[in-house]
Amino acid sequence: MSCCISDLRDKEIINICDGVRLGYVVDIEVDVTSGRVISIVASGECRSLFGKSEEVVIPWECVERIGDETILVRAPEPPLPRNIKLEKKKFRIF
Repeated sequence: MSCCISDLRDKEIINICDGVRLGYVVDIEVDVTSGRVISIVASGECRSLFGKSEEVVIPWECVERIGDETILVRAPEPPLPRNIKLEKKKFRIF
């Protein structure tokens, strides 16, 4: 099965470990040396005082299924906040 990166945009991400909605896909992080997807970035469900949601990073290895409207992930620990930097080189798609 193949999927375009644009098809992932705006899909809802749900953690199958606890049923929590993690948000919607807003970005993809790609390792440009290997051409592999490193992680997906979701807009967090909780919003701050000024209406901005915190973005969270979900490693690609946690993705279990990609459906028409949702992405199911197995994330036993809370996702990483967006400000954590990964060691690999990455290229922002969106």
